[in-house]
Amino acid sequence: MLVSTRSGAAGIVGVMDSSGLGEPGDFDSFFRGAFPKAVTVAQRVTGDWASAEDAAVEALAKAHFRWRRIGGQPWRDAWVYKVTVNEAIRRLPRPRAVQPMPAAGDLADQVALRQALTAALRQLPRRQCEVIVLRYLLDFSEAEVAAALGVSQGTVKTHLHRGIAALRKSVGPALRGEHLAEIS
Repeated sequence: MLVSTRSGAAGIVGVMDSSGLGEPGDFDSFFRGAFPKAVTVAQRVTGDWASAEDAAVEALAKAHFRWRRIGGQPWRDAWVYKVTVNEAIRRLPRPRAVQPMPAAGDLADQVALRQALTAALRQLPRRQCEVIVLRYLLDFSEAEVAAALGVSQGTVKTHLHRGIAALRKSVGPALRGEHLAEIS
């Protein structure tokens, strides 16, 4: 039962009075005491006052429907707040499914990029080419590249920096390590 938020209290109490369920005064006083707290609880979940009021009204409407069973229970307030939280969660926007990243261009672009990178790698000095191939194409860490070539990690970093700079001059400034990994 959704009732407009400004007339929500009067709407539910009016429905309750005409239905003949329970004692009207008992639910009326419960509603007036529980509604502000329920709205506050729901607002902490939704962050939106209107959605919070709607969730609180819906929870109290469910309490009204079950008033004969829950009206005299000591846990009725907790029950209403629990239902309010559930209603507030139900009103939250659903997260969209994570979409996979689209491929970088079509197949022709990937082939062109691969050919350009291969030609640019051939123009690099031998050590820079080795470092880039081991680091990006074979996915070695800098320490593993240094051990494989028998040089220090600082030397590996220097060759990586200089080699990538040379490749960017040949291929373009937008070149990243991911592009190198794609050509393997």
